[in-house]
Amino acid sequence: MKIRHNMARSLAASALGLTVAAGGLAAAGTAQAYDTGVTHVSCKAVKVHKSWSKNSTTVGIAYKGDKVVFDQWEYVKRTKTWWVRSKITRKSDGAKLRGYVVYQCANPYETTPAPEPTPPKK
Repeated sequence: MKIRHNMARSLAASALGLTVAAGGLAAAGTAQAYDTGVTHVSCKAVKVHKSWSKNSTTVGIAYKGDKVVFDQWEYVKRTKTWWVRSKITRKSDGAKLRGYVVYQCANPYETTPAPEPTPPKK
């Protein structure tokens, strides 16, 4: 009898924890998607940021034609902006930058402007 009570208690606790975690994910301000691929910078020049915000620290500048290896996309709801987390290798000096770039300038379709993915649903 005691074992069943403890099992029921732990089951209820884990269900509550899952509910709280799911609620936190639903209320989050960003959505993430993971994928990998190689493309090139399609804008004349673009800032590479430390995080997915235009107010974040700039790691460096990438120029048109620089190689981009991306591994994650971020959608920021409040600014309605897609960001790409990537490693960028500059053609001019071979410098390697790691950070976030606005999706329109480093898109996997190599088109200008980039076709925007549909924003995630709530």
